[in-house]
Amino acid sequence: MPKYLVVSSSGNPSSNSRRMGRIAFAHLEKARVDCRWLDLAEMDLPLCDADACYAHPAARKLSAAIAAADGVIVAAPVYNYDVSASAKNMIELTGSAWEDKVVGFLCAAGGTNSYMSVMAYANSLMLDFRCVIIPRFVFATGDAFDDDTLTDAGISQRIEQVAAELIRFTQALRG
Repeated sequence: MPKYLVVSSSGNPSSNSRRMGRIAFAHLEKARVDCRWLDLAEMDLPLCDADACYAHPAARKLSAAIAAADGVIVAAPVYNYDVSASAKNMIELTGSAWEDKVVGFLCAAGGTNSYMSVMAYANSLMLDFRCVIIPRFVFATGDAFDDDTLTDAGISQRIEQVAAELIRFTQALRG
């Protein structure tokens, strides 16, 4: 049976991308699949230095979690028209652990102009590690939230669709 992982890559404890990731994780749990939650903010990860960073215990733990998953949802904030540095650092620290994964994205940003910002990240995963990228991703601004609650029903539905597509794609490819 395929295994799934939802990764929150925000360092902000009240992050909207983390909230979106939690919704996707709850959907996966409801679907009764083997899934795991991982929050980079709780890991004390080193910055990738292309040297000693790979032996760091947190980097090894992260790499093992990604390697064990068949499908991964990355919940990431968008800063300056790109996914967060912590999301990029995750790929740099884990490299080949991403090979042949199915990957979906949940992105939270301050404004609507950066809605395509996840594409360079997705291209890297596709080209470098032959990941299959779910062609539906979620992009939400702060307008979709009221304090700590997602209030936009359309965004909520799309998050559940991404989680369902992760299962469908992964099962089809691993079948």
